[in-house]
Amino acid sequence: MAYHLLEGKKGIIFGALDNKSIAWKVAERAYEEGARFTLSNTPTALRFGQIDELAEKCEAEVIPADATSVDDLTNVFERSMEVLGGKVDFVLHSIGMSLNVRKKRVYNDLDYNYLKKTLDISSISFHKILQVAYKLDAINEWGSVVALSYIAAQRILYGYNDMGDAKALLESIARSFGYIYGREKKIRVNTISQSPTYTTAGSGVKGMKALMDFTGRMSPLGNAGADECADYCIVLFSDLTKKVTMQNLFHDGGFSSVGMSLKAMKMYNKSLDGDDEDVE
Repeated sequence: MAYHLLEGKKGIIFGALDNKSIAWKVAERAYEEGARFTLSNTPTALRFGQIDELAEKCEAEVIPADATSVDDLTNVFERSMEVLGGKVDFVLHSIGMSLNVRKKRVYNDLDYNYLKKTLDISSISFHKILQVAYKLDAINEWGSVVALSYIAAQRILYGYNDMGDAKALLESIARSFGYIYGREKKIRVNTISQSPTYTTAGSGVKGMKALMDFTGRMSPLGNAGADECADYCIVLFSDLTKKVTMQNLFHDGGFSSVGMSLKAMKMYNKSLDGDDEDVE
């Protein structure tokens, strides 16, 4: 159901790859809500993804860019303003990749060249996007910038590796730049700490299915899906959240606030020899 929350608004969505991507879902919802936008991803991702299908569906232009390149990002913003007829109102950063995870390098045996790439792609790219937009004055007053994060920024989650460091930096950048952008331009900058989601990128994390089962059992509302995350992004892009900024917003069915759920306690008790005590 559409509520016309983004009627007349313009934006840029980074990171849509295929129909499993959260960025893909956000693009579909933004279009339904009346927004016009451009899409951007790396040339490699464009070759192997399905973004042309999304672009046609949403009447959006695709602008290839390496998100670690300031020149490429400058072109994305300049071309977007040209195509859309002026400044944008929202930006989504849905970018993340770790070669250490892909190459199965454990955290106490990281390849530091891979680590630099992890941080540059997954978090410093967010700073570059914000800085380019700031210098070009590319976002309208009361605009909204959202980046996708994960609770591994605060907690250790097996298999997430150096991406936890990247997400911690991502959230810090949102706070630091959010202060400047809010003070000077009335622009909001937030991160969404999403439930583990079985996207094409997420499927590369070791033990992803088991992790999703665990968080689903621990969360009183269950895991938040990609479609639900897209809904949340739309609300943050809209004028309904004009005074929300510099926040890391948990969208995880309550997982972030649970110590031990009833389901988890019952399973734990079953694993204890001779302990059949009921748990209230």
